[in-house]
Amino acid sequence: MAKTDNSVVIDAPLQFVWERMNDVPSWPDLFTEYAQAEILERRGDTIEFRLTTHPDPEYDGKVWTWVSERTVDPDSHSVKAHRIETGPFEYMNIEWYFEPEGEGTNMRWVQEFSMKPDAPANDEQAEEYLNKNTQVQMSAIKERLEEAARGG
Repeated sequence: MAKTDNSVVIDAPLQFVWERMNDVPSWPDLFTEYAQAEILERRGDTIEFRLTTHPDPEYDGKVWTWVSERTVDPDSHSVKAHRIETGPFEYMNIEWYFEPEGEGTNMRWVQEFSMKPDAPANDEQAEEYLNKNTQVQMSAIKERLEEAARGG
């Protein structure tokens, strides 16, 4: 098992960040890696959705796609998600936390996973890749949400 734990403070109100980050169909406008986000099913606070990436330069331009399930808890401003179609992962669980920090919002992602034996990376390599990519994505999201919060 491997685990990543990353966070970023976004200079925007909690409710604004919460609403935007839970608008999964808009993720291609927030994340640089996603080409498409499609809702497959809604059940109360839970959605099932498919993500498709842009070609991944670190893996010879491979396009990744998978189905995940995501359940929001509006009272605690937290989310639990997991991959249904696991691809190279034995499993992938992600918890998202949103907390006020000053005038902004601390957004934290905790990912727990394990890679399949025939995956293109082992747990340690995947952890390194995910930590690096998470920082890239959090930076892009921070920039885009702060601009939107300013009315840009």
